[in-house]
Amino acid sequence: MESRADDVLLCVSELATNALLHGVLPGREYRLCLSLYEDGLLRAEVHDSGGGEPRVPVRGGAAEEECGRGLLLVSALADKWGGGERDPGKTVWCEWWPEFRDGPR
Repeated sequence: MESRADDVLLCVSELATNALLHGVLPGREYRLCLSLYEDGLLRAEVHDSGGGEPRVPVRGGAAEEECGRGLLLVSALADKWGGGERDPGKTVWCEWWPEFRDGPR
C-alpha cells in the first residue's frame, strides 16, 4: 500500500474535513476508522452525526473555488467509495486495493 500512501492520506483528510465542516453537530464529534484486511484491502470510514447524503458535485464550478471538490478527489483516488445512514448521522467510506483490480469504482 506504500505506493498509494499519498492517495490514502488525501482521501482520509478530505473525509475528516467534510465531517468537521458539514457533519458534526455542536457538541458532537466524528470517528475515523481505518481497517486493513487479510486480503490487502484498506478501508477508511468516517462516522459523523450530521444528516445528508455524500455526493460528488456536478462539474461546472469555478476552478478557483476552495470548497466542493473533496468528494471529487475521493472518487478519483479511491478504488471505491460510498456512504450510508447510521443513527445518528452517516458514514462515508473509501477503499483501496494494493493493486486496483479492474472494475467499477
